[in-house]
Amino acid sequence: MDFISEALLSSGPFSIAVSLVFNILISVLGFIPSVFITAANISVFGFEKGLILSYIGEIAGAVVSFWLYRKGFQKLKPKFMKNRWVKKLQKSQGFHAFWMILMLRLLPFIPSGAINLTAALSKTGMMIFFLATSIGKLPALLVEAYSVTQVLKASDDIRIVLILLILLISVVYHFNRNKKKERE
Repeated sequence: MDFISEALLSSGPFSIAVSLVFNILISVLGFIPSVFITAANISVFGFEKGLILSYIGEIAGAVVSFWLYRKGFQKLKPKFMKNRWVKKLQKSQGFHAFWMILMLRLLPFIPSGAINLTAALSKTGMMIFFLATSIGKLPALLVEAYSVTQVLKASDDIRIVLILLILLISVVYHFNRNKKKERE
């Protein structure tokens, strides 16, 4: 986060554009959590402006990802595409696709990149994707921004405990995932 904050601070009048570029890159890459750019935006621009900038950046990133994925990854069949919700979204269009994308955006444990890629590989139109994403990202981003603000205000001891807890959860998750693959 410090790298992003310093990049924003050193960008002067272009800091907003730099923030948007970071958000788009994070979205296109699809595996880096957006919490880092949200934290940087809030620490550099303040809560309200940082939240608005993060929201605009996340929407822009999702739309650019959708467009790039649609253009470049039509033949790609990632493993997560076998999930029943993902299969439903891939076959949906119109009003049904709007509600599916909206509901998936509201679920915090579904990676944004997976939703972007799945929607891009579906029959969903750009406008439906944009509207559902714009509405669905707002509650998740509000929770993320509030959480980031609390962590930024926390003492170093609490931050260390949070980092250790996240690392522990990640290790346990990957350990269990590898065990499951070995059994298959």
